Parts: sequence; structure tokens; C-alpha cells
Amino acid sequence: MIELAVLDIAGTTVDEGGAVYRVLGAVAGAHGAEHPDVRPWMGADKREALAALLGVARDDPRAAAAHTAFVSELVAAYTADPPKPLPGVPEALAALRATGMRVALTTGFDRQVTEPLLAAVGWDVPGTLDAVVCADEVASGRPAPDMIREAMARLGVTDPAHVLVAGDTVLDVRAGLAAGAGLVVAVLTGAQEAPELRAAGPTRVLSGVAEVPALLDAAAHR
Repeated sequence: MIELAVLDIAGTTVDEGGAVYRVLGAVAGAHGAEHPDVRPWMGADKREALAALLGVARDDPRAAAAHTAFVSELVAAYTADPPKPLPGVPEALAALRATGMRVALTTGFDRQVTEPLLAAVGWDVPGTLDAVVCADEVASGRPAPDMIREAMARLGVTDPAHVLVAGDTVLDVRAGLAAGAGLVVAVLTGAQEAPELRAAGPTRVLSGVAEVPALLDAAAHR
């Protein structure tokens, strides 16, 4: 029985037009990275991603400066072209919570990006979500399972077999597997395609989070 759904934000539950990776690559390039390849860092803690792309330690001042620029430019991009929920996701979240399941979001963003993003899609209203865990609130970002385990701890779920994890990147899948989640779902609403995601070993690959309630309903009736 699934008690908790832990879902990624950008590309999984929210359509933000791919701005995060455009800005990440542009900022890395502007701060000295030559031909930065952001694909391996999709879903990662953005501080860790920028440090790696720049070839410096996470606590290096150059990484901090790049992250400050990233936050500023991403917030500006979201102001110019506001994010919106992916089709069917608000209904899916409501359907999951109506069964008594808890829903948590996890993200490679810091709070300073996450809060305005959630406000833009109307998910800052009490009763919409049960928890939101950001990368800067745990020891390690994806593919480490820390954000999933933090969501479990906040919501009193002790058995990872009762957790569903869903995300649009290989790192989301790897984090779910590392957490021992009962279901690890890859969705095709982000930048990574089905063959790449399947190779990471998810339980299922779905078109999107909108299909998660039907997946759980079918599993319950088998």
C-alpha cells in the first residue's frame, strides 16, 4: 500500500518550458565553463551542478557567484513566462490526497526559487501539498535519496516500500531506487526520453504524473 507519493517539480509536475536548463547552461558558460553539458545534471542540486560544470568545489566562491546569478536569471525567466501545472497534474494530486495518501514535492532548487514557483502555479495554498523538500535542506541532492527520506521523516512514513517516487530524469529514478521506494516511476514530460529513463531501471515509465492515480488503482485491484 502506497502511503506517500514523492514527486519532482520541474518537468514532472510543473511545465516551466525548460527554462531551468537553458539558464543553467547559460550561467555556467558565462562563469567560465566551456561548452557546458547540463544533461548529466538534470534533476541534480543546482549548486552541485554549477560547481561541477565549473570544475570547482561546491563551497568555492565561484560556484556561489554562479548560483546567485542562476537564481536571479531563473526567477526573471519565470516572471516573463510563468510556469504552469502539467496537464492533469492538479487533478492527480487531488485524487491521491483524497484517498488519504500524502503528497510531497522534491526539487533541486533552493527555497528562493521554489516558493515563487509554487506560488505561480497556485500550490502555496494550504491543503494542496503535504511537504516540499528542497536540495539545500538535505546533505546531498539526487541521486542520493536524502530528499525522499526527509519527506518520509516529515510525514511520519517509515517504510520506503510504501512510497512512490516519480520524476522526469535519470537522477530521479536513481534516487528512488536508492531510497528503496516501492514504486519508482519515470515520466516522459521532461527533457529525457524513454530509452534513457528505462535504462535507469524504474518500476514503470508513464506519459506523465496524471497517470499515477490509475496506476495505483490498478495495482490495488490486482
